[in-house]
Amino acid sequence: MRKLLSLLFIAGVFYGCSKKLDPQQQPVTYQPTTTTTPATVGNLSYLALGDSYTFGQEVETSKTYPYQLAARLTAAHHPVSSVKVIATTGWTTDELIKGINASDTQGKTYDIVTLLIGVNNQFRGYPKDVYRTEFAQLLNTAIAYANGNKRRVFVLSIPDWGATPFANGRNLEKLSEDIAAFNAINKSETDKQGVAYIDITGISTKAATDASLTAGDGLHPSAAMYSLWVQQLAPVVLSHL
Repeated sequence: MRKLLSLLFIAGVFYGCSKKLDPQQQPVTYQPTTTTTPATVGNLSYLALGDSYTFGQEVETSKTYPYQLAARLTAAHHPVSSVKVIATTGWTTDELIKGINASDTQGKTYDIVTLLIGVNNQFRGYPKDVYRTEFAQLLNTAIAYANGNKRRVFVLSIPDWGATPFANGRNLEKLSEDIAAFNAINKSETDKQGVAYIDITGISTKAATDASLTAGDGLHPSAAMYSLWVQQLAPVVLSHL
């Protein structure tokens, strides 16, 4: 069911459930793919915002990075009893904004909020100045969801999909430079707000030499890759609780 709800990864890279690029961009319906676990009074609530990297294309829900993070925090005696994910394969920043607006989260707040968005802007060749504006808007939205507590908001960098088999035959140096440029923007906006920034891009390049870190579609992260992300993310989150 989760795959049926997915858009194929980015109007190209990430219309990827079929494992091939679709040269025609498909229309997007803004009914966000969300998953939720019931909350328990006194425990932590967590909102994860993003695209396929957050949705977890090609892996079980429990193995996605938001749910692995929740499990890690719970094991560290900070139980997370409510996980809300607003993310769909293929989303750009503007589509995430629309997805949030179409969700049932208006007026709600969360103890932890993560944001990872931008790979589809990069793949589609969208203007970087537009990305900056929309990313800043999304970051402000994330802070609002955290009830204004910037210490409870965590931004992850865009992974380098050039390390995956999907990128074979492409100009990998140019691709990495382009992703780095988008990451420079999201880090700059994050630093302006004084929000924690977790750079997972370097970790993502390990997929170039370790096939176990890429899912079966040759593009998206595997559960093992998500575990590496969480190894870097969880200590930061724990230090802010």
